Amino acid sequence: MATVSDVQFIRARSDKREYRRVVLPNALQAMLISDSEIDKAAAVMGVSVGAFNDPDGINGLAHFLEHMLFYASEKYPEEDSYSKYITEHGGSTNASTSSERTNYYFDVNVDNLREALDRFAQFFVKPLMSADAVSREINAVDSEHKKNLLSDGSRLNQLQKHLSSKDHPYHKFTTGSLETLDTGPKEKGLDIREELLRFYSENYSANLMQLTVYGKESLDSLQSLVESLFSNVRNTEKRWFKCPGNPCTEEYLQILVKMIPITEGDYLRIVWPTTSGILHYKEAPHRYLAHLIGHEGEGSIFYILKQLGWAMSLMAGEGSDSKEYSFFSISIRLTDEGHNHMEDIVGIVFNYIALLNKLGIHKWIFDEMAAISEIDFNYQDKFQPLNYALFINAMMPLFPPDEWLVGESLPSKFDPILIQKMLHELSPDKVRIFWESKKFEGVTDLAEPWYGTPYSVQKITSDTIKQWMENAPDADLHLPEPNIFIPTDFTLHAPEEEVKFPKIIRTSSFSTLWHKPDRKFLVPKALVIVDFHCPLANYSPEAEVLTSLFVALLRDYLNDYAYDAQIASLSYGIYSTTTGFQVVVTGYNDKMRLLIDAIVMQIAQFEVKPNRFAVFKETYSKDFENFKFSKPCSQATYYLNLMLNDQSWPLIENLEALSSLNADDLSSFVPNLLSRTCLECFMAGNIEAKEAELIVTSIEEILFKSPKSISKPLLPSQYLPMRVVMLESGLKCLYRTKGLNPKDENSAIVQYIQIHQEEALLNVQLELFSLIASQPAFHQLRSVEQLGYITSLSSREDSGIRGLQVIIQSTVKDPDNIDARIDAFFASFESKIYELDDEEYKRNVKALIDLKLEKFKNLWEESWYYWGEIISGTLNFDRFESEVEVLRELKKEDFKNFFNQYIKVDAPKRKTLSVKVFGSNHSAEYEKSSKERDPPQTYLVEDIFSFRRSRPLYGSLKSGPCQIQVMTKS
Repeated sequence: MATVSDVQFIRARSDKREYRRVVLPNALQAMLISDSEIDKAAAVMGVSVGAFNDPDGINGLAHFLEHMLFYASEKYPEEDSYSKYITEHGGSTNASTSSERTNYYFDVNVDNLREALDRFAQFFVKPLMSADAVSREINAVDSEHKKNLLSDGSRLNQLQKHLSSKDHPYHKFTTGSLETLDTGPKEKGLDIREELLRFYSENYSANLMQLTVYGKESLDSLQSLVESLFSNVRNTEKRWFKCPGNPCTEEYLQILVKMIPITEGDYLRIVWPTTSGILHYKEAPHRYLAHLIGHEGEGSIFYILKQLGWAMSLMAGEGSDSKEYSFFSISIRLTDEGHNHMEDIVGIVFNYIALLNKLGIHKWIFDEMAAISEIDFNYQDKFQPLNYALFINAMMPLFPPDEWLVGESLPSKFDPILIQKMLHELSPDKVRIFWESKKFEGVTDLAEPWYGTPYSVQKITSDTIKQWMENAPDADLHLPEPNIFIPTDFTLHAPEEEVKFPKIIRTSSFSTLWHKPDRKFLVPKALVIVDFHCPLANYSPEAEVLTSLFVALLRDYLNDYAYDAQIASLSYGIYSTTTGFQVVVTGYNDKMRLLIDAIVMQIAQFEVKPNRFAVFKETYSKDFENFKFSKPCSQATYYLNLMLNDQSWPLIENLEALSSLNADDLSSFVPNLLSRTCLECFMAGNIEAKEAELIVTSIEEILFKSPKSISKPLLPSQYLPMRVVMLESGLKCLYRTKGLNPKDENSAIVQYIQIHQEEALLNVQLELFSLIASQPAFHQLRSVEQLGYITSLSSREDSGIRGLQVIIQSTVKDPDNIDARIDAFFASFESKIYELDDEEYKRNVKALIDLKLEKFKNLWEESWYYWGEIISGTLNFDRFESEVEVLRELKKEDFKNFFNQYIKVDAPKRKTLSVKVFGSNHSAEYEKSSKERDPPQTYLVEDIFSFRRSRPLYGSLKSGPCQIQVMTKS
């Protein structure tokens, strides 16, 4: 029998879930969560064994075991049957390896938890790792490593690890590769499968495992289930791994590291090894310091650097998954001018730290931080069961059981001495500075061994940094003012009667207002969306770039004032769209009006600041240039988007347009952009109809009706719909191109099958096929054929046009070969579709029905779903219920006929477009394919825009500006 702990969990006021901690006789700890309202169950197994446990000479073995464990077990020996079961029952599964821990997890429809958990448990009781599966999955690990070779994040992370004590496990390369898991062990006479089994046997022990199970069953039922399935997990009483403290010896402190990145853009990262924040989670010294050092309001480091034109962004904080050490880091994206002032920037940072030392530790700052944390905790949104189970599981090895629901989210003990002590750790004596720039090409003299990152190291003394501090420009550095956005009024404004769907409560020649008050989630939060439809926003590459710059500068100008709102969980975003731009405000509704008014006034009073325009132009130029360093699968998806979506512009033309633009161009453009516009507004949550109308009225008064207004209502003829290219039935279109980065070995393909425009029956048939085929496609193309680590089959939607896409990125096969293998999969899958028995068919239909009937977990899920229906013009607010009715009536023969008509390789209505990006490993195949004749019924796309112009377009689902659309749909 398990031991039940009488734990009084600290919980949020609104949390109605039931919890129980149990310890099985084999010492496995379990956290049980019972919630009758969920429609997905979830489980997470955390094993306190991670990459730091890798044996010497076999780097990546812990990560490799994570890949292998889900293949099969003695009780369920069929390879991949676990993943198949999970997928067929509406779920998902994954795993991850960190330094000291490995996580395995899944979610599944609530009624299938028992069998899913049984299959899951067997991996920790008696897993099977066949020699064939081991030899295949090594390639997947190697593919994952090669995918990361050109990732600046991965390269920086490994360089930071490389510049640490060789005796510390932090120093290790932990992903694994063909070299470390195959050729290297073979040279030493080692059998990697035997090493894998030995590692599992010696390290995976029940006393090192923490299980979280989240279901709708009672706690007693969940406990009985866990006892029956996990009591046989072996307990070898393995001792917990204890990390040997700080990995950075004196040799690796006070260093300035210059490294050359893959992408354009200069970054400065100032890092200190520190005491782990987990040890002082209630006092939260790291959070206190990160709050001040990472602040973006007046008087902050970032505010000063921005005024000087030296920085585009700044982030500060602590990060570690160990109790034994941590790192506090400041990451700054530099402008070109900022690169030239690196020493001044470091000086300003240390001057601010000196200021904090001088001013002392302030209780009011801690109290603000604690108050916001307490509000967020008590009014936390419910989210997906799997995500909640993952959070709880991560807390289990780190905190006392009564604080598993809280973790470090509730700072409660003000300890100025401890904060001061932590502040002293951010000293010149312990600093590590990593400076990334392509400007260092030709001046570095070293290379990191795993990723080949060029770098150089020089020592910097405390006296040097003191000199930088003295030479830094005078700056008005000071503490932030008290935060005016912290909410104090949490009154709920639920309507007397439930409003099931959004409805229009106000229209004018300027705007339409949709409103959806909340009676379901009962939180003092709201969402406000104001979508500006501006016909001049995207009529040319220049217009698209200028609109993006306008939006970026709006955010930039607001940041000094609105940063406090984001700290107080009142978030805002301003985004360019294909038809204009959009303002989104989410969070506590108490002070929301303050923020909305500030945003609208900034739009109305917008003026271009030439110095800020210059730095954003510089940054955008680099970002456009950096697309060539994106993953080949991202490049393939980009080309597909460009071919399908009318009125979209290529990045190369955007870059060319940007190069000739100046601040005066933007000054001239913005009044034209806003001269004719229509606002489509959606307000949901804890916001009354009267308040929603007042907000829209205020916006109209400022933008359309004041003496200085430049905006007029949009004319019906000016509406620009989003339209999609219609492919031809029975024809396969091909587009081949070389990868943009000649150093990237990876190739990629997106095979897209266009099916139909929005229609309920075809919608559910497509989704059902995607559900049935996604896991077998992954298993065959990735696990069996090992074509590439990135492999997926999924449905796709473009402005109401639906289809299917298969994405594969590979170093081992060229895109033409992969395209043929995808077709071969569809050909072999015919028999699977034809042989579907009634039971399997009904099981998959039920899984899709369960997915569609999943309840929204929080206000945001519900609201964004409704907004998607509004902005697309479908207005199908009861889509899930209506499509479920269609699914219930869908006959198996009709589904097979859908496959025969639209998806089968030789289907008469099959409309295919394969986009192929050839990496450097396959340059010869690219040259060869360009000279060969393509097979019949194939059309080679040589010019994207000629192709796009030659094809008909689907009609738009949204036929006019907001007020016209309403009339049409009513």
